[in-house]
Amino acid sequence: MSLLEEVELLRRVPLFADIEPAKLKLIAFTSERVTFDPDQYVFHQGEAGDAAYIIMEGDADVLIDGPGGARAVARVGRNEFIGEIAILCDVPRTASIRARSQIVALRISKDLFFRMLTDFPKMSLTIMRVIAQRLENTTAQLRRVLAEAQLAEADIAKAHPGGG
Repeated sequence: MSLLEEVELLRRVPLFADIEPAKLKLIAFTSERVTFDPDQYVFHQGEAGDAAYIIMEGDADVLIDGPGGARAVARVGRNEFIGEIAILCDVPRTASIRARSQIVALRISKDLFFRMLTDFPKMSLTIMRVIAQRLENTTAQLRRVLAEAQLAEADIAKAHPGGG
């Protein structure tokens, strides 16, 4: 993929929609193009975050570790930005990302990411919106899980009156 093709792909990512082509070329040039095979992990939950990724081709599962092992909670694909929470908040990765198909991505180092936020204030606003939407989705999932757990408890109580 040429630099111009990468710039063209970056223009389709909502995060970069308002950034002028010359600056997109700089982002494409200073980021690293990486490839992941199917079932290969981009990163693991709990790891330190040193980069964010823009998926240029392919799709992946977002996995959360739980008592029964890792569970897929979402799918990400082309033009999506992943891994930014760990570097923004300086926390361990909040989920694992495992390729479903071959992924071609641009790896944006932590330093470059912060430079981009400083240089492109509109991008900062877009990132805040993306994170807020992810938080809303997570909250909705938690509500569903809690409702399911309460129903299961009620069913158990009906099946075993008196606790026993």
